[in-house]
Amino acid sequence: MIILLASVALSLRAQTPAAPAAPERQGLEGLKEIPFAALSSQAVGVLGQAALSLRPTEWKHAETENFIYHYFHSHIATPVSVEAEFYYRVIAKDLGKDTSHWERKAHIFVFESADDWSQFQTKAHLDPWTGGIHARNELFITRDPAQKFKGNALGHETAHLVVNRFYGDNVPLWLNEGYAEYISLVSYATFYRARGYQARPHFHNLPATDFLPLKQLTEMVTYPTEVRQVVAFYSESEVLVRFLSGEDKAKFAQFLDLLSKGSTFDTALRVTFGNRFPLAANFENEFKSYANSALLRKD
Repeated sequence: MIILLASVALSLRAQTPAAPAAPERQGLEGLKEIPFAALSSQAVGVLGQAALSLRPTEWKHAETENFIYHYFHSHIATPVSVEAEFYYRVIAKDLGKDTSHWERKAHIFVFESADDWSQFQTKAHLDPWTGGIHARNELFITRDPAQKFKGNALGHETAHLVVNRFYGDNVPLWLNEGYAEYISLVSYATFYRARGYQARPHFHNLPATDFLPLKQLTEMVTYPTEVRQVVAFYSESEVLVRFLSGEDKAKFAQFLDLLSKGSTFDTALRVTFGNRFPLAANFENEFKSYANSALLRKD
């Protein structure tokens, strides 16, 4: 099983939209709690079992159209359910995918306390910087009840879920994390704009000192071990996805598909963006210039 980790650096990079009051309490009906045995699927993986073993008698359970929720308090899980369904639709639309034929719901485990999350990290053997995780058909996130704006971690992990469903386990590491970070920032801002907030995704430039040669970045199969390297890896991966998606969304989706089927970066680039970037060296130079520019934009 491939486990994709989302660094705590994500929450540091997520931007707070300027707005009057958080939307979580506006017009929401609480999730309807149902017994675990009544869920449409009780099948959980190793990580799900590890989560449910923590305070096992206190977990509650509920369902929405695409997800099954495991949580402790409805007023925390209900906003999660609203966001998760929203992000699921936005991400699928961005990739041009129809989700209607997916019958097996994904499981979302909602942790509220730092102590519980720390215990789960230990049980699951996660890196200490892990702020959320996707494992095949399961998402694990933390939600601090005292935190007004929650950041893009849920959108990030939902993106991993959607990518895994449509492209499988073979999406390169940089592309999987870069797309999840890019679309989660977009969908997070979109979610708040839909509720009357003046919200935009704030993308940061990549300092020249942190730039990794494309060959090195695109051939990575494991995460860096140092926090600064982790931040640089996520940042450059997101900028590269933003660069390609901004050139042509349809070609980017084709590019993603080719890489998931085993094409090399150079081959996928030539097939999809060859007219725009006929030479790999030219592409890297143009991308590096883009990455180093002050880009705090776009919808």
